[in-house]
Amino acid sequence: MVVHMAALVIVASISLHVVHTVQPSVVVETPPEQTPLDDFPDKNLEDPHRPPIDLNANAGLSVLEPSPSTSPEIGGPPSLVPLNPFASDPNAGPLHVDLSPFGDRKAPPVDLLKTVGVPGGTASGLGGRFGQAKSDAIKRAGGNPASEQAVADALKWLSIHQLPDGGWDFDLTACPACKGKCSDSGIAGPARIAATSLALLPFLGAGQTHTEGQYKEAVHNGLYFLMGRAKKEDEGISLFEPEGTMYSHGLATIVLCEAYAMSQDKGLLPYAQGTVNFIEYVQDPDGGGWRYRQRMPGDTSVTGWQLMALKSAQLAGLETRSNTFQLVNNFLDSVQDLDGAAYGYTTANGARISMTSVGLLCRMYLGWGKDKPALQQGVKLLSQRGPSIGEGPDMYYNYYATQIMRHWGGEEWDRWNYRMRDWLIAKQARKGHEKGSWFMNDSQYAPKAAAGGRLYCTSMAAMILEVYYRTLPLYSEQAVKDEFAF
Repeated sequence: MVVHMAALVIVASISLHVVHTVQPSVVVETPPEQTPLDDFPDKNLEDPHRPPIDLNANAGLSVLEPSPSTSPEIGGPPSLVPLNPFASDPNAGPLHVDLSPFGDRKAPPVDLLKTVGVPGGTASGLGGRFGQAKSDAIKRAGGNPASEQAVADALKWLSIHQLPDGGWDFDLTACPACKGKCSDSGIAGPARIAATSLALLPFLGAGQTHTEGQYKEAVHNGLYFLMGRAKKEDEGISLFEPEGTMYSHGLATIVLCEAYAMSQDKGLLPYAQGTVNFIEYVQDPDGGGWRYRQRMPGDTSVTGWQLMALKSAQLAGLETRSNTFQLVNNFLDSVQDLDGAAYGYTTANGARISMTSVGLLCRMYLGWGKDKPALQQGVKLLSQRGPSIGEGPDMYYNYYATQIMRHWGGEEWDRWNYRMRDWLIAKQARKGHEKGSWFMNDSQYAPKAAAGGRLYCTSMAAMILEVYYRTLPLYSEQAVKDEFAF
Protein backbone atom coordinates (compact mmCIF):
# COMPACT_ATOMS: atom_id res chain seq x y z
CA MET A 1 0.00 0.00 0.00
CA VAL A 2 2.84 2.38 0.88
CA VAL A 3 4.51 1.67 -2.45
CA HIS A 4 1.28 2.37 -4.37
CA MET A 5 0.64 5.59 -2.46
CA ALA A 6 4.16 6.79 -3.15
CA ALA A 7 3.72 6.05 -6.86
CA LEU A 8 0.44 8.00 -6.99
CA VAL A 9 2.10 11.02 -5.34
CA ILE A 10 4.94 10.92 -7.88
CA VAL A 11 2.52 10.66 -10.85
CA ALA A 12 0.38 13.50 -9.50
CA SER A 13 3.36 15.79 -9.04
CA ILE A 14 4.54 15.08 -12.59
CA SER A 15 1.06 15.80 -14.04
CA LEU A 16 0.75 19.07 -12.17
CA HIS A 17 4.17 20.12 -13.36
CA VAL A 18 3.23 19.49 -17.00
CA VAL A 19 0.00 21.49 -16.76
CA HIS A 20 1.82 24.37 -15.13
CA THR A 21 4.40 24.58 -17.87
CA VAL A 22 1.98 24.84 -20.78
CA GLN A 23 -0.58 27.26 -19.42
CA PRO A 24 -0.30 30.84 -20.71
CA SER A 25 -0.96 33.78 -18.50
CA VAL A 26 -4.17 35.76 -18.88
CA VAL A 27 -4.91 39.34 -17.97
CA VAL A 28 -8.52 39.99 -17.05
CA GLU A 29 -9.84 43.39 -16.07
CA THR A 30 -12.17 43.50 -13.07
CA PRO A 31 -15.41 45.22 -14.06
CA PRO A 32 -17.19 47.81 -11.97
CA GLU A 33 -20.27 46.78 -10.07
CA GLN A 34 -23.37 46.35 -12.22
CA THR A 35 -25.83 49.21 -11.92
CA PRO A 36 -29.42 48.07 -12.44
CA LEU A 37 -32.24 50.11 -13.86
CA ASP A 38 -34.09 52.22 -11.33
CA ASP A 39 -36.65 50.12 -9.47
CA PHE A 40 -35.79 47.09 -11.60
CA PRO A 41 -33.93 44.03 -10.35
CA ASP A 42 -30.77 43.33 -12.32
CA LYS A 43 -31.04 39.70 -13.40
CA ASN A 44 -27.39 39.60 -14.40
CA LEU A 45 -25.98 39.94 -10.90
CA GLU A 46 -24.48 36.92 -9.21
CA ASP A 47 -26.69 35.06 -6.75
CA PRO A 48 -24.97 35.57 -3.37
CA HIS A 49 -26.25 32.19 -2.20
CA ARG A 50 -24.83 30.31 -5.15
CA PRO A 51 -21.45 28.64 -4.52
CA PRO A 52 -18.62 30.21 -6.55
CA ILE A 53 -17.60 28.47 -9.76
CA ASP A 54 -13.88 27.95 -10.24
CA LEU A 55 -13.28 28.43 -13.94
CA ASN A 56 -9.50 28.62 -13.51
CA ALA A 57 -9.72 31.89 -15.43
CA ASN A 58 -6.00 32.61 -15.03
CA ALA A 59 -5.05 29.53 -16.97
CA GLY A 60 -6.26 30.59 -20.43
CA LEU A 61 -9.13 29.00 -22.30
CA SER A 62 -6.88 27.13 -24.68
CA VAL A 63 -6.01 24.53 -22.04
CA LEU A 64 -9.13 24.53 -19.87
CA GLU A 65 -11.51 21.65 -19.41
CA PRO A 66 -15.23 22.52 -19.28
CA SER A 67 -16.56 23.22 -15.83
CA PRO A 68 -18.98 20.58 -14.53
CA SER A 69 -22.64 21.50 -14.57
CA THR A 70 -23.90 22.77 -11.23
CA SER A 71 -27.57 22.52 -12.16
CA PRO A 72 -29.48 19.41 -13.28
CA GLU A 73 -31.29 21.70 -15.74
CA ILE A 74 -28.13 22.03 -17.84
CA GLY A 75 -28.12 18.49 -19.05
CA GLY A 76 -26.89 16.52 -16.05
CA PRO A 77 -23.38 15.25 -15.34
CA PRO A 78 -21.04 15.98 -18.25
CA SER A 79 -19.29 12.68 -17.66
CA LEU A 80 -22.26 10.91 -19.27
CA VAL A 81 -21.47 12.51 -22.65
CA PRO A 82 -18.07 12.50 -24.38
CA LEU A 83 -16.40 15.87 -23.89
CA ASN A 84 -15.24 16.24 -27.48
CA PRO A 85 -16.33 13.76 -30.16
CA PHE A 86 -13.39 14.93 -32.31
CA ALA A 87 -10.76 14.66 -29.59
CA SER A 88 -8.89 12.01 -31.57
CA ASP A 89 -8.54 14.40 -34.50
CA PRO A 90 -5.49 16.63 -33.90
CA ASN A 91 -6.93 19.26 -36.26
CA ALA A 92 -10.23 19.55 -34.38
CA GLY A 93 -9.19 19.89 -30.75
CA PRO A 94 -8.26 23.10 -28.93
CA LEU A 95 -5.25 24.49 -30.73
CA HIS A 96 -2.08 26.30 -29.80
CA VAL A 97 -1.84 28.76 -32.66
CA ASP A 98 1.07 31.02 -33.52
CA LEU A 99 0.10 34.36 -35.05
CA SER A 100 1.93 35.26 -38.23
CA PRO A 101 1.78 38.10 -40.78
CA PHE A 102 -1.10 37.81 -43.25
CA GLY A 103 -0.92 40.09 -46.25
CA ASP A 104 -1.62 43.80 -45.94
CA ARG A 105 -2.87 43.88 -42.35
CA LYS A 106 -3.39 46.66 -39.90
CA ALA A 107 -5.12 47.22 -36.60
CA PRO A 108 -7.47 50.15 -35.94
CA PRO A 109 -5.69 53.50 -35.55
CA VAL A 110 -6.92 53.92 -31.97
CA ASP A 111 -6.39 51.66 -28.97
CA LEU A 112 -9.97 50.45 -28.71
CA LEU A 113 -8.99 47.86 -26.12
CA LYS A 114 -8.59 50.62 -23.56
CA THR A 115 -12.34 51.15 -23.64
CA VAL A 116 -13.95 48.29 -25.55
CA GLY A 117 -12.21 45.53 -23.61
CA VAL A 118 -12.87 47.00 -20.19
CA PRO A 119 -16.37 46.55 -18.76
CA GLY A 120 -17.98 49.94 -18.44
CA GLY A 121 -16.03 51.50 -21.32
CA THR A 122 -17.87 54.10 -23.37
CA ALA A 123 -16.09 54.06 -26.73
CA SER A 124 -17.81 52.84 -29.85
CA GLY A 125 -18.44 49.14 -29.62
CA LEU A 126 -19.08 46.98 -26.61
CA GLY A 127 -18.63 49.28 -23.61
CA GLY A 128 -22.35 49.89 -23.30
CA ARG A 129 -22.96 46.29 -22.26
CA PHE A 130 -21.80 46.84 -18.69
CA GLY A 131 -22.73 48.65 -15.52
CA GLN A 132 -23.98 52.22 -15.50
CA ALA A 133 -23.33 52.62 -19.23
CA LYS A 134 -25.76 49.78 -19.91
CA SER A 135 -28.47 51.21 -17.65
CA ASP A 136 -28.07 54.64 -19.22
CA ALA A 137 -28.25 53.21 -22.74
CA ILE A 138 -31.46 51.30 -21.97
CA LYS A 139 -33.20 54.39 -20.67
CA ARG A 140 -31.85 56.74 -23.32
CA ALA A 141 -32.55 54.51 -26.33
CA GLY A 142 -36.03 53.30 -25.44
CA GLY A 143 -35.64 50.06 -23.52
CA ASN A 144 -37.66 49.41 -20.39
CA PRO A 145 -37.92 46.97 -17.48
CA ALA A 146 -40.14 44.66 -19.51
CA SER A 147 -37.62 44.42 -22.36
CA GLU A 148 -34.80 43.64 -19.94
CA GLN A 149 -36.94 41.04 -18.18
CA ALA A 150 -37.59 39.45 -21.56
CA VAL A 151 -33.83 39.26 -22.20
CA ALA A 152 -33.24 37.78 -18.74
CA ASP A 153 -35.88 35.11 -19.35
CA ALA A 154 -34.38 34.34 -22.76
CA LEU A 155 -30.91 33.83 -21.28
CA LYS A 156 -32.33 31.46 -18.70
CA TRP A 157 -34.10 29.44 -21.41
CA LEU A 158 -30.91 29.29 -23.46
CA SER A 159 -28.86 28.16 -20.46
CA ILE A 160 -31.31 25.35 -19.72
CA HIS A 161 -31.02 24.11 -23.30
CA GLN A 162 -27.23 23.93 -23.34
CA LEU A 163 -26.01 20.39 -23.94
CA PRO A 164 -23.60 18.61 -21.59
CA ASP A 165 -20.71 19.02 -24.05
CA GLY A 166 -21.03 22.82 -23.79
CA GLY A 167 -22.68 23.40 -27.15
CA TRP A 168 -26.22 23.90 -28.36
CA ASP A 169 -28.29 22.13 -31.02
CA PHE A 170 -31.16 23.45 -33.14
CA ASP A 171 -32.79 20.06 -32.53
CA LEU A 172 -34.10 20.56 -28.99
CA THR A 173 -34.84 16.85 -28.60
CA ALA A 174 -31.07 16.36 -28.34
CA CYS A 175 -31.00 18.35 -25.08
CA PRO A 176 -31.38 16.08 -22.02
CA ALA A 177 -33.17 18.84 -20.13
CA CYS A 178 -35.75 19.31 -22.88
CA LYS A 179 -36.28 16.08 -24.83
CA GLY A 180 -39.10 17.56 -26.85
CA LYS A 181 -40.84 19.51 -24.09
CA CYS A 182 -40.50 22.58 -26.32
CA SER A 183 -42.42 22.67 -29.58
CA ASP A 184 -41.04 23.87 -32.91
CA SER A 185 -37.64 22.26 -32.66
CA GLY A 186 -35.20 23.09 -35.44
CA ILE A 187 -34.59 20.83 -38.41
CA ALA A 188 -31.33 22.37 -39.59
CA GLY A 189 -29.36 19.16 -39.10
CA PRO A 190 -26.23 18.87 -37.00
CA ALA A 191 -25.09 22.48 -37.45
CA ARG A 192 -23.71 22.54 -33.92
CA ILE A 193 -21.24 25.39 -34.46
CA ALA A 194 -23.96 27.66 -35.86
CA ALA A 195 -26.39 26.76 -33.07
CA THR A 196 -23.78 27.28 -30.35
CA SER A 197 -22.66 30.62 -31.77
CA LEU A 198 -26.23 31.92 -32.08
CA ALA A 199 -26.91 30.86 -28.49
CA LEU A 200 -23.78 32.55 -27.13
CA LEU A 201 -24.31 35.90 -28.83
CA PRO A 202 -27.22 36.99 -26.57
CA PHE A 203 -25.13 36.21 -23.47
CA LEU A 204 -22.25 38.34 -24.73
CA GLY A 205 -24.71 41.03 -25.82
CA ALA A 206 -26.00 41.24 -22.26
CA GLY A 207 -22.49 41.64 -20.81
CA GLN A 208 -22.04 38.01 -19.79
CA THR A 209 -18.57 36.57 -20.40
CA HIS A 210 -16.69 33.45 -19.37
CA THR A 211 -15.10 35.38 -16.50
CA GLU A 212 -17.91 37.59 -15.21
CA GLY A 213 -21.66 37.32 -14.82
CA GLN A 214 -24.37 34.95 -13.74
CA TYR A 215 -23.87 32.74 -16.79
CA LYS A 216 -20.08 32.66 -16.94
CA GLU A 217 -20.08 28.87 -16.70
CA ALA A 218 -22.41 28.52 -19.68
CA VAL A 219 -20.35 30.99 -21.74
CA HIS A 220 -17.11 29.31 -20.72
CA ASN A 221 -18.30 25.87 -21.78
CA GLY A 222 -19.78 27.22 -25.00
CA LEU A 223 -16.47 28.84 -25.95
CA TYR A 224 -14.65 25.63 -25.15
CA PHE A 225 -17.06 23.75 -27.42
CA LEU A 226 -16.28 26.09 -30.33
CA MET A 227 -12.55 25.89 -29.71
CA GLY A 228 -12.79 22.12 -29.68
CA ARG A 229 -14.10 22.20 -33.24
CA ALA A 230 -11.61 24.71 -34.59
CA LYS A 231 -9.44 23.38 -37.37
CA LYS A 232 -6.05 24.82 -38.17
CA GLU A 233 -5.67 25.62 -41.85
CA ASP A 234 -2.78 27.17 -43.73
CA GLU A 235 -5.02 30.22 -44.20
CA GLY A 236 -6.03 30.58 -40.52
CA ILE A 237 -8.51 28.78 -38.28
CA SER A 238 -11.69 27.32 -39.73
CA LEU A 239 -15.00 26.80 -37.94
CA PHE A 240 -16.71 25.92 -41.19
CA GLU A 241 -19.12 22.99 -40.98
CA PRO A 242 -20.90 21.36 -43.95
CA GLU A 243 -24.38 21.88 -42.51
CA GLY A 244 -23.88 25.50 -41.46
CA THR A 245 -21.38 26.45 -44.20
CA MET A 246 -19.77 29.90 -43.90
CA TYR A 247 -22.71 31.06 -41.80
CA SER A 248 -21.28 28.92 -39.00
CA HIS A 249 -17.80 30.32 -39.39
CA GLY A 250 -18.94 33.94 -39.48
CA LEU A 251 -21.13 33.56 -36.40
CA ALA A 252 -18.38 31.77 -34.47
CA THR A 253 -15.90 34.49 -35.40
CA ILE A 254 -18.21 37.16 -34.00
CA VAL A 255 -18.46 35.19 -30.75
CA LEU A 256 -14.70 34.75 -30.40
CA CYS A 257 -13.93 38.38 -31.24
CA GLU A 258 -16.54 39.74 -28.82
CA ALA A 259 -15.48 37.37 -26.04
CA TYR A 260 -11.86 38.43 -26.49
CA ALA A 261 -12.71 42.14 -26.62
CA MET A 262 -14.85 41.94 -23.49
CA SER A 263 -12.52 39.79 -21.37
CA GLN A 264 -9.05 40.41 -22.86
CA ASP A 265 -8.38 36.73 -22.24
CA LYS A 266 -5.20 36.12 -24.21
CA GLY A 267 -6.12 32.47 -24.56
CA LEU A 268 -8.79 33.59 -27.03
CA LEU A 269 -6.56 35.84 -29.12
CA PRO A 270 -5.13 33.25 -31.56
CA TYR A 271 -8.60 31.79 -32.16
CA ALA A 272 -10.17 35.17 -32.82
CA GLN A 273 -7.36 36.36 -35.10
CA GLY A 274 -7.14 33.00 -36.85
CA THR A 275 -10.84 32.92 -37.74
CA VAL A 276 -10.59 36.49 -39.06
CA ASN A 277 -7.66 35.44 -41.25
CA PHE A 278 -9.76 32.58 -42.65
CA ILE A 279 -12.66 34.90 -43.52
CA GLU A 280 -10.37 37.16 -45.48
CA TYR A 281 -8.73 34.26 -47.29
CA VAL A 282 -12.00 32.66 -48.46
CA GLN A 283 -13.47 35.94 -49.75
CA ASP A 284 -14.31 35.83 -53.46
CA PRO A 285 -11.25 37.59 -54.95
CA ASP A 286 -13.22 38.70 -58.01
CA GLY A 287 -16.68 39.65 -56.79
CA GLY A 288 -15.72 40.57 -53.22
CA GLY A 289 -18.44 38.69 -51.35
CA TRP A 290 -18.83 35.41 -49.51
CA ARG A 291 -21.18 32.49 -49.90
CA TYR A 292 -21.39 28.93 -48.66
CA ARG A 293 -17.86 27.75 -49.39
CA GLN A 294 -14.41 29.08 -50.09
CA ARG A 295 -14.18 31.79 -52.75
CA MET A 296 -17.64 31.18 -54.17
CA PRO A 297 -19.35 34.17 -55.82
CA GLY A 298 -21.04 35.91 -52.92
CA ASP A 299 -24.57 36.46 -51.73
CA THR A 300 -25.72 39.38 -49.59
CA SER A 301 -26.83 37.25 -46.64
CA VAL A 302 -23.57 35.36 -46.03
CA THR A 303 -21.56 38.48 -46.83
CA GLY A 304 -23.41 40.40 -44.12
CA TRP A 305 -22.37 37.98 -41.39
CA GLN A 306 -18.74 37.95 -42.51
CA LEU A 307 -18.60 41.75 -42.50
CA MET A 308 -20.15 41.82 -39.03
CA ALA A 309 -17.40 39.42 -37.94
CA LEU A 310 -14.71 41.72 -39.38
CA LYS A 311 -16.34 44.68 -37.64
CA SER A 312 -16.22 42.73 -34.36
CA ALA A 313 -12.56 42.01 -35.05
CA GLN A 314 -11.77 45.69 -35.36
CA LEU A 315 -13.68 46.40 -32.16
CA ALA A 316 -11.39 43.85 -30.51
CA GLY A 317 -8.28 45.55 -31.90
CA LEU A 318 -7.42 42.65 -34.21
CA GLU A 319 -5.66 42.95 -37.54
CA THR A 320 -7.56 43.08 -40.82
CA ARG A 321 -6.50 43.42 -44.45
CA SER A 322 -7.13 46.89 -45.81
CA ASN A 323 -8.35 45.76 -49.25
CA THR A 324 -10.97 43.37 -47.82
CA PHE A 325 -13.45 46.18 -47.24
CA GLN A 326 -13.03 47.68 -50.68
CA LEU A 327 -13.86 44.28 -52.14
CA VAL A 328 -17.01 44.15 -50.00
CA ASN A 329 -18.02 47.55 -51.38
CA ASN A 330 -17.49 46.18 -54.89
CA PHE A 331 -19.78 43.26 -54.13
CA LEU A 332 -22.48 45.53 -52.70
CA ASP A 333 -22.27 47.69 -55.82
CA SER A 334 -23.02 44.57 -57.89
CA VAL A 335 -26.23 43.70 -56.00
CA GLN A 336 -27.60 47.18 -55.35
CA ASP A 337 -30.73 48.71 -56.83
CA LEU A 338 -32.10 52.27 -56.67
CA ASP A 339 -28.52 53.58 -56.62
CA GLY A 340 -27.81 51.74 -53.37
CA ALA A 341 -31.10 52.17 -51.52
CA ALA A 342 -32.14 48.54 -52.09
CA TYR A 343 -30.30 45.21 -52.47
CA GLY A 344 -30.81 41.82 -54.06
CA TYR A 345 -29.51 38.42 -53.04
CA THR A 346 -26.89 37.59 -55.68
CA THR A 347 -27.73 40.20 -58.30
CA ALA A 348 -29.34 43.63 -58.47
CA ASN A 349 -32.52 42.11 -59.90
CA GLY A 350 -35.35 41.28 -57.53
CA ALA A 351 -34.36 43.35 -54.52
CA ARG A 352 -35.68 41.89 -51.25
CA ILE A 353 -36.52 43.80 -48.10
CA SER A 354 -34.46 41.41 -45.95
CA MET A 355 -31.42 41.72 -48.23
CA THR A 356 -31.93 45.49 -48.36
CA SER A 357 -31.61 45.63 -44.58
CA VAL A 358 -28.39 43.58 -44.72
CA GLY A 359 -26.95 45.69 -47.51
CA LEU A 360 -27.75 49.01 -45.85
CA LEU A 361 -26.23 47.96 -42.52
CA CYS A 362 -23.10 46.86 -44.35
CA ARG A 363 -22.92 50.25 -46.08
CA MET A 364 -23.22 51.98 -42.70
CA TYR A 365 -20.27 50.05 -41.36
CA LEU A 366 -18.29 50.70 -44.53
CA GLY A 367 -18.56 54.44 -44.11
CA TRP A 368 -21.82 55.74 -45.56
CA GLY A 369 -22.88 58.78 -43.57
CA LYS A 370 -26.34 60.16 -42.88
CA ASP A 371 -25.86 62.65 -45.70
CA LYS A 372 -25.73 59.84 -48.31
CA PRO A 373 -28.92 60.11 -50.45
CA ALA A 374 -29.09 56.34 -51.05
CA LEU A 375 -28.92 55.66 -47.32
CA GLN A 376 -31.58 58.27 -46.65
CA GLN A 377 -33.87 56.65 -49.23
CA GLY A 378 -33.16 53.15 -47.89
CA VAL A 379 -33.95 54.15 -44.30
CA LYS A 380 -37.15 55.77 -45.55
CA LEU A 381 -38.14 52.51 -47.26
CA LEU A 382 -37.57 50.53 -44.06
CA SER A 383 -39.33 53.10 -41.93
CA GLN A 384 -42.40 53.10 -44.17
CA ARG A 385 -42.54 49.31 -44.16
CA GLY A 386 -41.94 49.03 -40.41
CA PRO A 387 -41.07 45.89 -38.44
CA SER A 388 -42.26 42.54 -39.74
CA ILE A 389 -44.84 41.71 -37.08
CA GLY A 390 -47.73 40.34 -39.11
CA GLU A 391 -48.44 36.84 -40.36
CA GLY A 392 -45.19 34.94 -40.88
CA PRO A 393 -42.84 37.59 -39.43
CA ASP A 394 -39.36 37.76 -40.93
CA MET A 395 -36.95 37.75 -37.97
CA TYR A 396 -33.94 38.01 -40.26
CA TYR A 397 -35.23 41.31 -41.60
CA ASN A 398 -36.19 42.47 -38.11
CA TYR A 399 -32.70 41.75 -36.76
CA TYR A 400 -30.82 43.75 -39.40
CA ALA A 401 -33.37 46.52 -39.86
CA THR A 402 -33.57 47.18 -36.12
CA GLN A 403 -29.83 47.81 -36.04
CA ILE A 404 -30.12 50.20 -38.98
CA MET A 405 -32.87 52.20 -37.30
CA ARG A 406 -30.98 52.24 -33.99
CA HIS A 407 -27.91 53.65 -35.70
CA TRP A 408 -30.04 56.17 -37.62
CA GLY A 409 -31.86 57.40 -34.52
CA GLY A 410 -34.39 60.20 -34.39
CA GLU A 411 -38.13 59.88 -34.91
CA GLU A 412 -37.64 56.95 -37.26
CA TRP A 413 -36.00 54.95 -34.47
CA ASP A 414 -38.59 55.93 -31.89
CA ARG A 415 -41.48 54.75 -34.08
CA TRP A 416 -39.68 51.53 -34.99
CA ASN A 417 -38.58 50.74 -31.46
CA TYR A 418 -41.99 51.03 -29.81
CA ARG A 419 -43.56 48.61 -32.29
CA MET A 420 -40.67 46.15 -32.40
CA ARG A 421 -40.03 46.11 -28.65
CA ASP A 422 -43.63 45.75 -27.51
CA TRP A 423 -44.44 43.09 -30.10
CA LEU A 424 -41.48 40.94 -29.06
CA ILE A 425 -42.35 41.27 -25.38
CA ALA A 426 -45.94 40.22 -26.10
CA LYS A 427 -44.88 37.26 -28.28
CA GLN A 428 -42.47 35.69 -25.77
CA ALA A 429 -43.58 32.38 -24.24
CA ARG A 430 -44.52 32.86 -20.59
CA LYS A 431 -45.42 29.37 -19.36
CA GLY A 432 -43.99 25.90 -19.02
CA HIS A 433 -40.70 24.68 -20.41
CA GLU A 434 -40.89 27.18 -23.29
CA LYS A 435 -40.94 30.19 -20.94
CA GLY A 436 -38.49 32.84 -22.13
CA SER A 437 -38.32 31.62 -25.73
CA TRP A 438 -39.83 32.66 -29.07
CA PHE A 439 -40.91 30.95 -32.26
CA MET A 440 -42.18 32.76 -35.35
CA ASN A 441 -43.14 30.68 -38.35
CA ASP A 442 -41.86 32.32 -41.53
CA SER A 443 -41.40 29.49 -43.99
CA GLN A 444 -41.95 31.69 -47.07
CA TYR A 445 -39.28 34.38 -46.81
CA ALA A 446 -36.94 33.17 -44.06
CA PRO A 447 -36.83 29.37 -43.91
CA LYS A 448 -34.11 29.71 -41.29
CA ALA A 449 -36.90 30.15 -38.77
CA ALA A 450 -38.20 26.71 -39.70
CA ALA A 451 -34.70 25.22 -39.99
CA GLY A 452 -33.33 26.80 -36.81
CA GLY A 453 -36.61 26.58 -34.97
CA ARG A 454 -37.13 27.94 -31.48
CA LEU A 455 -33.41 28.33 -30.74
CA TYR A 456 -32.85 30.53 -33.79
CA CYS A 457 -35.91 32.69 -33.09
CA THR A 458 -35.04 33.08 -29.40
CA SER A 459 -31.47 34.16 -30.11
CA MET A 460 -32.52 36.66 -32.79
CA ALA A 461 -35.32 38.11 -30.64
CA ALA A 462 -33.05 38.47 -27.61
CA MET A 463 -30.40 40.27 -29.66
CA ILE A 464 -33.02 42.64 -31.04
CA LEU A 465 -34.04 43.53 -27.48
CA GLU A 466 -30.36 44.06 -26.61
CA VAL A 467 -29.97 46.61 -29.40
CA TYR A 468 -30.00 49.48 -26.90
CA TYR A 469 -26.56 48.56 -25.57
CA ARG A 470 -24.97 45.88 -27.78
CA THR A 471 -23.13 48.55 -29.81
CA LEU A 472 -22.97 52.31 -29.64
CA PRO A 473 -24.86 54.05 -32.49
CA LEU A 474 -22.54 54.69 -35.43
CA TYR A 475 -23.47 58.34 -35.80
CA SER A 476 -23.07 59.32 -32.17
CA GLU A 477 -20.35 61.80 -31.25
CA GLN A 478 -18.17 59.14 -29.60
CA ALA A 479 -18.51 56.74 -32.51
CA VAL A 480 -17.30 59.40 -34.94
CA LYS A 481 -14.22 59.96 -32.78
CA ASP A 482 -13.44 56.23 -32.78
CA GLU A 483 -14.12 55.66 -36.48
CA PHE A 484 -13.05 52.27 -37.81
CA ALA A 485 -10.23 51.94 -40.31
CA PHE A 486 -12.44 50.77 -43.15
